[in-house]
Amino acid sequence: MTGDQFEIHMSDEAALRHGFPARVAHGLLVLSLVDGLKNNAVARFRAVASLGWTWRFSAPVLAGDTIKAEVTVADKRTTRNPARAILCLRFVVRSQSGKIVQEGDNQLMVYRRDAG
Repeated sequence: MTGDQFEIHMSDEAALRHGFPARVAHGLLVLSLVDGLKNNAVARFRAVASLGWTWRFSAPVLAGDTIKAEVTVADKRTTRNPARAILCLRFVVRSQSGKIVQEGDNQLMVYRRDAG
């Protein structure tokens, strides 16, 4: 789906040769799924644009794993435009065992709730 066809993403045998117990999900695929979960959550932000990501791949996500993403608003600031603000969203992504597999921050420009 991402176009990354490195062999550990395509074959259990190749993943085993590289020291993994099963195929490994492409890290950016996991990040894009996390962003999609954020964008489809019940509590949504009225986003203008993503301004960037700072992200760490802490452990592999293997074929068959289930992930859970937790997001918190770590910081917020106003902009010159009173109708907008910038949020720093902090993400922690865990596997079904509770192990952190990815984590990081997203700077997101949003419309302010109180700015009509």
